[in-house]
Amino acid sequence: MKWIFLALLLVPTLELAILIWAGGAIGFFPTLLIIVGTGLLGAFLAKKQGLKAIRDIQESFNRFEPPGDHLLKAAFVLVGGVMLLTPGFISDVIGLTLLFGPTQKIYKPLIMKLLNNKMKNARVIVR
Repeated sequence: MKWIFLALLLVPTLELAILIWAGGAIGFFPTLLIIVGTGLLGAFLAKKQGLKAIRDIQESFNRFEPPGDHLLKAAFVLVGGVMLLTPGFISDVIGLTLLFGPTQKIYKPLIMKLLNNKMKNARVIVR
């Protein structure tokens, strides 16, 4: 929980510092154009990849297969799209990497390990 608080404090501060630096280095309007452009690109890519992920999940259900990998890909697309819509260069880079298959393969083992650890440490109480 403390890591989430720290991230919520540090990431926006870093994003703002980089935006101010970029505005000074390349100018206000080019920086604004980049931010708006990545937001539009993110909306387009998230919609396109999100629809594909939904189709893949439906096909898995139709074949009576568990949609595990497709659900994880859909989660990557959702989070990546939201991060691209959020103004800032750090969130844009992370958002783009979440939308593309080759880089999703880097995130997948990390997320699976995190989920497995959470499930191992979780307690289920049935009454």
